[in-house]
Amino acid sequence: MNRLAHETSPYLLQHADNPVDWYPWGDEALERAREEDKPILLSIGYSACHWCHVMEHESFDDPATAAVMNELFVNIKVDREERPDLDGVYMEAVVAMTGHGGWPMTMFLTPECRPFYGGTYYPPEPRMNMPAFTDLLRAIARAYDERRAEVVDQAAKLVDALAASARQRPSADPLTSSLLTEGVSAIGAAFDSVHGGFGRAPKFPPASTIEFLLRMRRRGAPRALEMAELTLDRMAAGGMYDQIGGGFHRYSVDQVWLVPHFEKMLYDNALLASAYLHAWQVTGKPRYREVVEQTLDYLTRRMALPSGGLASAEDADTDGEEGLTYVWTPDEIRAVLDDAQAELVIRQFGVEPGGNFEGRSILHRPDGVPDAGDALAAAAAALLAARDERPQPFRDEKVLAGWNGLALGAFADAGSRLGRPDYVEAARGLAEFLLGTMSTEDGRLWRTALGRTARISAYLEDYANVAGGLLELYTATGEVRWIEEARRLALLAVDLFEDAENGGFFFTPRDGEELIVRKKELDDHPTPSGNSMMALVLLRLSRIYADTDLERLAVGVFRVGHEMLSRAPASLGHMLSALELHFSDPREIAIVGDLKDERTRALRQTAFSCFQPNTVFAYAEGLEDPASERVPLLAGKGLVDGRPAAYVCSNFACQTPITDAARLHDTLSEPSVRML
Repeated sequence: MNRLAHETSPYLLQHADNPVDWYPWGDEALERAREEDKPILLSIGYSACHWCHVMEHESFDDPATAAVMNELFVNIKVDREERPDLDGVYMEAVVAMTGHGGWPMTMFLTPECRPFYGGTYYPPEPRMNMPAFTDLLRAIARAYDERRAEVVDQAAKLVDALAASARQRPSADPLTSSLLTEGVSAIGAAFDSVHGGFGRAPKFPPASTIEFLLRMRRRGAPRALEMAELTLDRMAAGGMYDQIGGGFHRYSVDQVWLVPHFEKMLYDNALLASAYLHAWQVTGKPRYREVVEQTLDYLTRRMALPSGGLASAEDADTDGEEGLTYVWTPDEIRAVLDDAQAELVIRQFGVEPGGNFEGRSILHRPDGVPDAGDALAAAAAALLAARDERPQPFRDEKVLAGWNGLALGAFADAGSRLGRPDYVEAARGLAEFLLGTMSTEDGRLWRTALGRTARISAYLEDYANVAGGLLELYTATGEVRWIEEARRLALLAVDLFEDAENGGFFFTPRDGEELIVRKKELDDHPTPSGNSMMALVLLRLSRIYADTDLERLAVGVFRVGHEMLSRAPASLGHMLSALELHFSDPREIAIVGDLKDERTRALRQTAFSCFQPNTVFAYAEGLEDPASERVPLLAGKGLVDGRPAAYVCSNFACQTPITDAARLHDTLSEPSVRML
């Protein structure tokens, strides 16, 4: 056992029995490197990473390789999901040196933590233009000993370059809606009009881009809905979507969405559930609603933990073989189902005698095969029950605040839009967990927890995602506690992360560990950047609380991101969505009435039925409700002749209150955005 045995990260614990003398990142390792004047070998990965497991098996479990590592380096292992700050800094260094990145990341640092060489996976023997790992280790150690001045100079230049890239200055150019239209054009240039998605293989699920396209469809953007629908349709029909168990695998290795990389990540499924939900609202397609419910049901079935949070990921491998749990032969299907059901499944899910993945078949929905409806659903349920008896992939039971915040928002939003109180209760449970186990005594957030043990101060994305999730829970329930907690966390994030000089927000808190650079992240990677989510949260809160300071802070994000929005809009889908909200005419809806009253529920359900992502909501039972004094949007709004009422407002100037659900529907059907 090495020092990782005392960690809470399942990924680090997987390496606790390596013969490598691993340290976790911390003072002990860094002090030893300085005292012994040894370079640091920093290895960063995560539990569901296939090539991380390969490199562990080939190198870190090998006593001879470990002996070289232990002799020449101070070896530090980091879980990128626990420490995205370290991962972000050193991944940028790897990309700067090699032109590409990935995991496992293998980085060599001076004792002062300055990077001087790095890469990703290295094999045990030379192949594919890569050196053998042990040969690389000896060459790096020799360079550090014999060419120290050159190594130190290279490290200093790289750190200077990283620091320069971290100093984003606000743009003086005006913010105009042309950024939105140019964003749609750039996204359209990369669109695959045959298979959906953007670019060629591998294809990743573009949830934030789809959300932006759905917003821009309301503005009349050409092809916005076409691009969103084709991508959603193809993803849901392909092998990247788990056809019998629900939920999405990480990405497709091919252009047609058939063969996935089989890991399942919490953040993908939370973001995609929301994207399909909003597409269902726009189009009414039953398949989109089915995908939403199957995905969220997957999270509650497979990812819910006794502690109250949701697990981070399920591995791509089962017993060392990628995808083993998920793929089928015709004979395996016939062993579970009767002849008629088996033939139905084989036809509906494209099962081939020779398979389409290493002799077995990935279930998918081939083009031109009509859906068999309930008969297929019953057969799929039987297959799922049989699959649950197979060996299962490893589940990373580490809870991450930010990813759970995304799931909180997805459950709350779907619960209110679909009329699923069980989803709302799931969201409420996540909120209680995040504000309990995942919070410190003074109200700050922890980044991660295993069981009931929480640790590591949270980052910007954690605060932003949890605040965003709490806003959705307030919209779903009308319980004022949740919006007040959302506002508290947003204001706390401003205090901890704001760049008062240039605008926007740093990734790490002002009192956090001092790394070689303090970064801001603007692009989706693949989760929404903390800056983008903060901008969205601040704008929504500003429209409920009539707080122009919050709007000013959001605009600061756009000014810092202006150059990147102009240069690479396809990588900033979530910021484009926030910017679209900024350019939209404000619409606020206050609903007043007792939730036990069917008329109140009818008004609420009508308000939820339309896709209106730029509308904010507030609720009270009447003028005597304390919420009327605590939420400015509710001030002075009461029942109308004893009847529940909806107040539709813009910049707090309200129309005549509406007491009839049908009339409310007609009012909300009117555009609240300026067309292109």
